Amino acid sequence: MTRLAHDGRLLQTFARLADTLVDDYDVVELLQMLVDTCRDVLEMTAAGIHLADPRGELDVVASTSEASSLVELMQLNADEGPCGDSFRTGRRVSAPDLENSPASWARFTASALRQGYRAIDSLPLRLRDTSIGTLSLLRSSPGDAPADDIVAAQAFADVATIGILHERAIRESSILSEQLQIALNSRIVIEQAKGVVSQTRGVPIDQAFTLMREYARAHQLRLSLVAAQLVERRIHL
Repeated sequence: MTRLAHDGRLLQTFARLADTLVDDYDVVELLQMLVDTCRDVLEMTAAGIHLADPRGELDVVASTSEASSLVELMQLNADEGPCGDSFRTGRRVSAPDLENSPASWARFTASALRQGYRAIDSLPLRLRDTSIGTLSLLRSSPGDAPADDIVAAQAFADVATIGILHERAIRESSILSEQLQIALNSRIVIEQAKGVVSQTRGVPIDQAFTLMREYARAHQLRLSLVAAQLVERRIHL
């Protein structure tokens, strides 16, 4: 690939990653595009992405091959390889020659060497103090990856992280807005029900509210449901 084509593919990738900040997108498709770009443009032998579940355990969500051997290797990487170390520290973990990797990576290293991989870099998907996963780059030849390629891969990971966290924030914000709207709507119905009880029982508004709460507790019902039924004249206090 010529340098011009290489740079063009990098720019296209950044543009697509940037779209995640403003557009609807499929997270898995986004991450698949990222690992494919690392393989094809950065000329890595294989690449994979892990994301952390709510318990902080890493699972493979994208890899350049769905072959069981690579997926199993990626999971070993999460459990006892550089990927897990990168996630825990929030830093790049590099092994330019897996023949000399740490003893704690023994099972991962043995599997990687059997499959023909000789070097790996694991990069954190991290924003400030929030780590959500890792991007791992495998190579069939020992030696350090070109510095520019690592910079580009980390930039991919950073933009993807921002996109994922942005999507989560929007989703959580949407849920919060729905909850707030439900609460506001319920309050309107409760005010209407207070008026109904006050009128039918001939009691002050505050006492009407107390009666409603007592009824809800006695019947193990939500106050908003009792209020709705009072307004609809389905129950009477």
